[in-house]
Amino acid sequence: MKSRTKKRIGKIGITLSILVLGFLFISPLLWMIIASIKPETLIFKDMGFQAFIPKQTTFDNFRKILFSDNINFFHYMGNSLFTVGMIVLLGTIVNSICAYALVKLKFPGSDFVLLVIIALYVVPFESVLIPLYIVVNKFGWINQYPALIVPFIASAFNIFLFRQFFMGFPKELEEAAQIDGATPWQTFIKIVVPNSKPVFATAAILTFVTHWSDFMWPLIVATDQSIQTVQIGIQYLFTDNNIQYGQIMAALTLTTIPVILIFLFFQRYYVQGITSSGVKG
Repeated sequence: MKSRTKKRIGKIGITLSILVLGFLFISPLLWMIIASIKPETLIFKDMGFQAFIPKQTTFDNFRKILFSDNINFFHYMGNSLFTVGMIVLLGTIVNSICAYALVKLKFPGSDFVLLVIIALYVVPFESVLIPLYIVVNKFGWINQYPALIVPFIASAFNIFLFRQFFMGFPKELEEAAQIDGATPWQTFIKIVVPNSKPVFATAAILTFVTHWSDFMWPLIVATDQSIQTVQIGIQYLFTDNNIQYGQIMAALTLTTIPVILIFLFFQRYYVQGITSSGVKG
């Protein structure tokens, strides 16, 4: 009986600890959402634990940000969805094909190519920012969508992620397709891709989250408001002499919705994709 009681107490303690840690991690997000529905005068007045219990609520901040004359929020949001969506779509296609070729199509120097890809993953983006800008400028892509999309289609991390998953892919399925006369390309499209949803979902989520919050690169190559992303658009709210933090919190809350939705949509594949793409020989 004592041992069972100790186990129950231990489980309760662990559960409470997880709940407390979970609240600490999510508290900034909760504060942002609650602040977005508060009047401007109460955002910084009620601090401490009271900050999470709004005494007065209003949706004026959302109305002002969505229908503002100073910032076309829908336009910036559309630009972000388009550019990040294209990076995710084209990136999953290119990176998965590259990884499958490294696993299945052995050629001289394939191991060296993999080594270079892994080495590129540790290179910080800031070190290649100026050379990349020069290349993009030479192509005449400044203030055009290709400048926001093309440089990020190929991803060293995603190639490695796909490679690790494909290394554990059942060979029996591929051999059965080959016996039926399928080419390597047909095998990849009809057999491998439909059975690799976890890794595709994982790559899509990680790519979306990474580039949805991009600020530095869009700030440099997109000086024209017609193609600027939502992260740049939000900065215009800070240029006003009378900064309205309620509107800023409302804008930030709206920008988190796509991230939350993509996690909810792909969550059943996400953990499986991470665990099945572990390091293999």
